[in-house]
Amino acid sequence: MLQVGQLAPSFSLPDADMETVSLAQFKGRHNVVLYFYPRDGTPGCTLQAIDFSDHESDFLRHDTVVLGVSPDDCLRHAEFRDQNGLSVRLLADPDVEVCGKYGVLEEKDHEGVKKRCIQRATYIIDKRGKVRHALVNVNPKGHAAEVLALIKGLG
Repeated sequence: MLQVGQLAPSFSLPDADMETVSLAQFKGRHNVVLYFYPRDGTPGCTLQAIDFSDHESDFLRHDTVVLGVSPDDCLRHAEFRDQNGLSVRLLADPDVEVCGKYGVLEEKDHEGVKKRCIQRATYIIDKRGKVRHALVNVNPKGHAAEVLALIKGLG
């Protein structure tokens, strides 16, 4: 898990339209809300993505972009986006390399079998590329409003 004050690890991942998105492209221009979620289409992940999309204009007013990351591929992200009318960008990390860099991989024991899972977590990264807030095991309900309040406090 990254700590507040650390530089956010750089990354480049494809989005639902297979366009590459990198953290560096926002440096000096935008804050970034980088949220990690287990997979497209689950009730919690859908609620969270819709909630962030519904608040997207509020985030943009505060020079903030919202990026969601999961192990799903670009095609699955595109289906998920289109089915739910999402506007936030969803990034594909099928090799969970970026998930690993951000410390959101966890092993769970499921009926005697160890399985790697993605921990629901959100990082707020300022325009200089520093982690300003790290939220783990978040509840999807009301999370976007909670994150927006933290963004407003960045000053």
